[in-house]
Amino acid sequence: MGSFGIILLLILGVSWLVQARLKSKMEQYSRVPFAGNMTGAEVAIKMLHDNGIYDVTVQSVEGKLTDHYNPADKTVNLSPEVYSGNSVAAAAVAAHECGHAVQHARAYFWLGLRTSTVPLVSFASNWVQWILLAGAVLLGFAGAFGVTVLLIGIGLFALTTLFAFITLPVEFDASNRALAWLDSSRTTSPAEHAQAKDALTWAAMTYVVAALGSLVTLLYYISIFTRRR
Repeated sequence: MGSFGIILLLILGVSWLVQARLKSKMEQYSRVPFAGNMTGAEVAIKMLHDNGIYDVTVQSVEGKLTDHYNPADKTVNLSPEVYSGNSVAAAAVAAHECGHAVQHARAYFWLGLRTSTVPLVSFASNWVQWILLAGAVLLGFAGAFGVTVLLIGIGLFALTTLFAFITLPVEFDASNRALAWLDSSRTTSPAEHAQAKDALTWAAMTYVVAALGSLVTLLYYISIFTRRR
């Protein structure tokens, strides 16, 4: 196994550990009652209004871990356990998603950049694995054509990797905005604030590991391309 394979395996191992840790933290803080006696939906609405945002809708969406902000229709979408939940985890997640809404209202550069690249990255994500596979197969008998196909696949994968790194400041900033508001508005007690910060920190780490894994994979394909040239 080459060095890239070893590094990728290590990152996959770290990713599994981070995901497991995040799941454990969310389950732990989902069992901690929120002393503010507010549901996730109520936390979201209060944070939006405190930031002067009244044109964003907070709604419940089906599924688990489906929480997200949609800048296209200005909706904060919360999973049922967050929307109706009265826990530190629900408050933290709801505030984080509203952090994205605040970014949108304040024209935060990195959110705008990520949003503008979504259509292109969606296209790349749908086709990149097939093109990379075709390029790897064609290398054996199609010569220059196979190299060209592989290069196209690498270009598409580079877009998805770039998107992963653009996502990092967006996610960290949303958490920072959420935590700052939870503190300044006195929505959380000091103990609850520390717990919310812990949960959001582990959530952010999943994006870090994903970005690093994508980068290592990209470098691996680039190494294949350079050797074939």
